[in-house]
Amino acid sequence: MARVHRPAADGATDRVEAYRQLRNCPEVFAELHRLELEGAGELAIQQRLRKQFDDVVVRGAITLQELRRRAESRFSHADRMWFDRQGLEQATSETVARHKAQRFSRATWDLCCGIGADAIAIAARAPVTAVDHDEATLQLAEWNAAVYGVEDRFTPRLADVTTVDPGKDLVHIDPDRRAGKRGRAVRLEDYQPGPEFLESLIAQRTGGAIKLSPASNFGGRFPGCEIELISLHGECKEATVWFGELAGETPFRATVLPQGETLAGDPFDFDPVIEPLGRYIYDPDPAVVRAGLVDALAADSSLNRLDDAEEYLTSDSLVATPFARAFEVLDVVPFKDKALREYFRGASFGQLEIKCRHVPVDATALRRKLRLSGDEAGVLIVARESGKARGVICRRCTR
Repeated sequence: MARVHRPAADGATDRVEAYRQLRNCPEVFAELHRLELEGAGELAIQQRLRKQFDDVVVRGAITLQELRRRAESRFSHADRMWFDRQGLEQATSETVARHKAQRFSRATWDLCCGIGADAIAIAARAPVTAVDHDEATLQLAEWNAAVYGVEDRFTPRLADVTTVDPGKDLVHIDPDRRAGKRGRAVRLEDYQPGPEFLESLIAQRTGGAIKLSPASNFGGRFPGCEIELISLHGECKEATVWFGELAGETPFRATVLPQGETLAGDPFDFDPVIEPLGRYIYDPDPAVVRAGLVDALAADSSLNRLDDAEEYLTSDSLVATPFARAFEVLDVVPFKDKALREYFRGASFGQLEIKCRHVPVDATALRRKLRLSGDEAGVLIVARESGKARGVICRRCTR
C-alpha cells in the first residue's frame, strides 16, 4: 500500500487515535457478540464491557457494531468495514459504486473520498488516489480498502481537494452535502466545494464524474455533460454528472439497479402522447422521472401518458419493462371521500397501498377513512386524467 505523509488535521487527531485503539482491540467485538447472544440488555452490555476495556473502546465498539448492521444491505463486507455516522449516510452503496466504476479504466483521483466506497470500487479496476481533508475519515477509507483487498491500488492523501492537481488522471468527486448544515444540502450552492470548483473540474480535467443528490438543482447547470440518474431497488440514489472522455453521447440517462438496465436520450426529442386509461397503468421508476425520460420510455415501450401533468403511463396490453411498475386496473372512481368510502365498503381489500405523484394526498388520513374488511391486497393510485383527479383501483402485476 502506498503511504503518504499525514499532517495533523484540526479536530481529527483524537478520533484517529480512538479508531486505532479500537482496531487494536478486536477481542471487544467478540465479547460484544457473545453478550448479545446471551440476551444481555444494552445497559448490562456496556457495564460488563467496561470492566474489561477502556471506555473509548467500549463506546466505539457499540457504535461501530450498530453502523455495521445498518450497512449490511449496502455493503457485502459491512461486518468488517469501518464507519462513522456521517460517512455511512453519505457513502455510495456498493452496487451503485460498482456500476459507476465500470467507466473508469485508468488512474483516478477520488476527491472527498469519505469512507472510500467509490474509491474502492474504482480501485478494483484502476489505481486510485483518495483525497479527503479529514484525517479520521481518510483512515477509515484506508482500512476499508484493505477489507476489499484493493490496498495496493489505493493511495490515501490528506488534503483540501481544491488544492490538489490530478494532472491528466480521471477524477471522481462526492462534494460534502453536510458541511455546516443541518440535514443534507440539496442546492448545489450549499455543497462543499461548490459549483465554481465543480465547473472548473469539468473545464480543466480530461474526464470524470461528479456525484450529486438526485434532488439537487442540476438542470441546465452542466452543458455538454451526461447526467445519469441511478436508482437501486426503486429508490433514486444519485445523479452522476459525467464529463470529458467519460461522458456519453446523450444528455440524460436513467439506470435501474440491480438489473443494470439503462435508458438514454434527450427529453426534448420526445413529445407526450395522451390516451385514456387502459387496462394497465404504469408507475415509472424514479430515475426515469428525474431524468425527464418518461416520454422516451413511453415511445420505447408503446405506452402513453394519462395526462400531460402526470408521469403515470397506460396501455391496453401488458408491457414488461424494467423502467416501470405495472398495475392491472380494476376500477376507477372520482377522487372524492364519499365515492371512495362507498367503493371500498363493498370491496374485498384488507390491505391498501396508496400511490400519488402530483395530486396532494395524505395517505394515512385517507386510509383511516376507508373500511377495509377483506383479505386481498390492493393499490389505489391517485392520478389526473384529462385534468381531473381520479382514484384508480388496481393490483400489482406479478410479471
